Amino acid sequence: MEPLVLARAQFGFTVAVHIIFPVFSIGLASYLAVLETLWLKTGRDVYLQLFKYWLKIFATGFAAGVVSGLVMSYQFGTNWSQFSDKAGPVIGPLMAYEVLSAFFLEAGFLGVMLFGLERVGKKLHYLATLAVAVGTFISAFWILSANSWMQTPQGYAINEAGQFVPADWLAVIFNPSFPFRLAHMVLAAYLTTALAVGAVGAFHLLRDRTNEASRIMFSMAMGMIAVVAPLQIFAGDAHGLNTLEHQPIKILAMEGHFDAHPDGAPLILFGWPNEDEARVDYAIEIPKLSSLVLKHDPNGALPGLKDYPRSEWPVVPVVFWSFRAMVGLGFAMLALALTALWARVRGRLYDSPWLHRGAMLMGPAGFAAVVCGWVTTEVGRQPYTIYGLLRTDHSVSPLDSPAVAASLAAFALVYFTVFSAGVFYILRLMSHAPHPGESGPETLGPIRTAGLTPITEEMPHHEP
Repeated sequence: MEPLVLARAQFGFTVAVHIIFPVFSIGLASYLAVLETLWLKTGRDVYLQLFKYWLKIFATGFAAGVVSGLVMSYQFGTNWSQFSDKAGPVIGPLMAYEVLSAFFLEAGFLGVMLFGLERVGKKLHYLATLAVAVGTFISAFWILSANSWMQTPQGYAINEAGQFVPADWLAVIFNPSFPFRLAHMVLAAYLTTALAVGAVGAFHLLRDRTNEASRIMFSMAMGMIAVVAPLQIFAGDAHGLNTLEHQPIKILAMEGHFDAHPDGAPLILFGWPNEDEARVDYAIEIPKLSSLVLKHDPNGALPGLKDYPRSEWPVVPVVFWSFRAMVGLGFAMLALALTALWARVRGRLYDSPWLHRGAMLMGPAGFAAVVCGWVTTEVGRQPYTIYGLLRTDHSVSPLDSPAVAASLAAFALVYFTVFSAGVFYILRLMSHAPHPGESGPETLGPIRTAGLTPITEEMPHHEP
């Protein structure tokens, strides 16, 4: 295989594995802040139980996210040195801002949040929890700003060396697609977390319907999905309109429109994009609905992929199907929310085994939708790393295939190990229901195994 294909496969693989953990951390950090707020406001021990329960899961997921994300930045220098050289003056500072403002904030307060509840007092601990939640949001802000600039670049100039340099930092940061992508991603994080929390609550309700903590977490999760799922649909619609304006080829690949439709384009529900013949085989269509969605006018004209050179097309079948998987999962989430709302109105939210099984089935749906969304975004941007300006084949490092293949194999081995261990341990933590006297993260690993004296024990005075 060509080095370019292997380098893209490596980056795509590492991103797909890594993104699962940060998305969960963003949503779970906010959920923990809500739980601690409710505990401090009401004094009910059940909220403290839930806080400690999910805090252990957060700690494990956060650690797995840090480990899986360590190699992401190294790939810019190893496999994508040409991209780093050309875009480094813009992308480098944005990544540095993320580390300085977000990661330092999270790292500075994470230890207090995880282990300080019994040591620093309620107010300071609550401040630490809020700081970690804000830090995860700031991290998403900078990462999405950098990625959005690659999608819709502005505020730059090109120097004599052919490098992109910032001419207007505000224009770079708040580029045209950034607000839409930030809203879409943060809402996706909240949906993903709510589905996971709901699945865990449903699992324990099937075992014991009287468990108060399980009832509360399931109720909160279903309520969150009922609020966020419709918001996500509206955010996705706005994001689509923005993408049509700035990246029309991506939208046309997502919709499967090879031909122009001057009098209204149909919505292709299913079919098989045939790039060689430039058509969608076995298409199932709804007339004019695509124009209604994208133009808010059933007779709105839409161009086709044939209006653009083939060298500008992404891999249409991948974009076409990943988009449909994401949208299909989104509407399944909305269906779950409406079903739970109906059960709540009827007073059967905790007494509907079929609803609980459906919630368990939908538990991984948020993670799958996020991965599908990123595939749609990143593959749809091809054949560019910086849309319309720097092609992907001009961004890759001058490496031979064996070198890239070896690093891809090593990353796959390490990532599968980290991912499997992280998911296994998280599922193990989720397997028991929250209970009175729930322990915190200090039980995740005994200190004595490292040959250290626990800090809770008084050390002899003669020891240094």
